[in-house]
Amino acid sequence: MVPLFTVVFGVVLLVWSADRFVTGAAALASHLGMPPLLIGMVVLGFGTSAPELVVSAISAWQGTPGIALGNAYGSNIANIALILGVTALIRPITVHSQVLRRELPLLTAATALAAGQLWDAEISRLDAGLLLAAFGGLMAWSIRQARHRAPDALENEVEQELAHPMPLPRALFWIMVGLFLLVASSRALVWGAVTIAQDLGVSDLVIGLTIVALGTSLPELASSIVAARKHEHDLALGNVIGSNLFNTLAVVGIAGVIHPLTPGPEILHRDMPVMGALTLSLFAVGYGLRGPGRINRMEAAALLGSYAGYIFFLIQTTLHP
Repeated sequence: MVPLFTVVFGVVLLVWSADRFVTGAAALASHLGMPPLLIGMVVLGFGTSAPELVVSAISAWQGTPGIALGNAYGSNIANIALILGVTALIRPITVHSQVLRRELPLLTAATALAAGQLWDAEISRLDAGLLLAAFGGLMAWSIRQARHRAPDALENEVEQELAHPMPLPRALFWIMVGLFLLVASSRALVWGAVTIAQDLGVSDLVIGLTIVALGTSLPELASSIVAARKHEHDLALGNVIGSNLFNTLAVVGIAGVIHPLTPGPEILHRDMPVMGALTLSLFAVGYGLRGPGRINRMEAAALLGSYAGYIFFLIQTTLHP
């Protein structure tokens, strides 16, 4: 019961501290004069993945590569199938942003790169360095897009969110408090998850793909639901695309630099195809055949069904291999 309570407490504190950290970071970026489109693409899109970054880094440092990789890739699966599914079920999502459409091929390329690196069932420090180099290129592209592109639907939605940013001293306070609590809650979550995996006799990869990934994805779920309820559909999808890019390149890259990741071949044959198929399904959202792309409630139910089927398959193959 103690590890289970630690996981629940860690997740709750993780979600709260991530929200405070991202809110403070967005306000600070606004005070520093950062373009709204760049805030939406980088601070909000990548910032909601701060829990994944801290949890995977701590997991790699403690020698549990399964949780490090499972957390990143499991979060990607949950972001598309669960978060977009729940969000579109509440309110169908319509996409207008041209920037998000340009990010989809980049996300697909990043997913293909990740799959290629797992071909030998290991992510070495060299592989991790390549991921971080690709992330650096993505950051440069994002800055260029924000400075030299025409007004975009995503930019307009971010401007609405930042119409009244919090005062600068309060933003700095919440950045520091949020970051401290992110580390503390992540350590609690990782300890509880590893202990549960050992008690149940399952791999840390499965725990990372399920319990840990779901817990670290809750900030994206909360922000996407709030954005959709405000009719900020591009911001809701932008959270998912930005988070998945950050998870695939930066989270796995930093974890692999800390310690080479060797989770086993099953992640390539079982989990990567699911992540790849869900990533490709986003093209139906971003590129509508007639007008803007859209996720209706029927498609949202299909996404949720695919996530439930994936989790059921994981549980069945884990308990009855």
